[in-house]
Amino acid sequence: MSKIAFSDLSTAAYCPRKLYYRRREEDLEIPDEVAERRELAFRYGDLLASSRDGLSDRPLAVAPDEFRANLDRARGRFADEWPAIRDPSERKRLTEGKDCRGIVHKVLDLGVPTPAMVFTGTPPEEGVWEPQSVRAVAAAKALSWETEEQVERAFVEYPTHGVIREIRLNVRRKGAYRRAMEAVRSLDGPPPRLTNDAKCEACDYRTECGVKTRSLKSLLGL
Repeated sequence: MSKIAFSDLSTAAYCPRKLYYRRREEDLEIPDEVAERRELAFRYGDLLASSRDGLSDRPLAVAPDEFRANLDRARGRFADEWPAIRDPSERKRLTEGKDCRGIVHKVLDLGVPTPAMVFTGTPPEEGVWEPQSVRAVAAAKALSWETEEQVERAFVEYPTHGVIREIRLNVRRKGAYRRAMEAVRSLDGPPPRLTNDAKCEACDYRTECGVKTRSLKSLLGL
């Protein structure tokens, strides 16, 4: 059985039907603007030392002062891990696990190799989005398999916001990973559509999928 890509697992966690349509396309290249934003995660030292004007030239999603405050808060919260986060032992490592494979954006030397996955979107108020959690768990499991060391945590970074979150591989997160794995393995034809889900509004395949959503006005019966 072929190993499942990290990206397929995170897409399946978001919506299995989206994965179905995504797989019908040719391999998608990472847009330049995404690569530029992701690169911020490897420049934290420079960014903290930059002036407000210097930060204004960076592809940030928030104002320079908010970005600096967020990143400084992360540096304080993860003081022990900060040297590894700022300067990881490995970057963009292709990792082969038992069941999945993909690029680990950062490998942190924290006693055991620990993954840090970098995302260019907006973080939730707390924690991380489930598709990103699934991807981070996949990275941790793949690293654990490859290095033969127990990996029980991962980091998720939102560099355009200067936000860094730590997650533990608890029962709930491992369960979400297993459900995504099963969704990918069982994919044979288009899965059922989601019904009136907010995720559909932002989906690139909404038109092709044909999902119908209702406006807020209709939901309120106006």
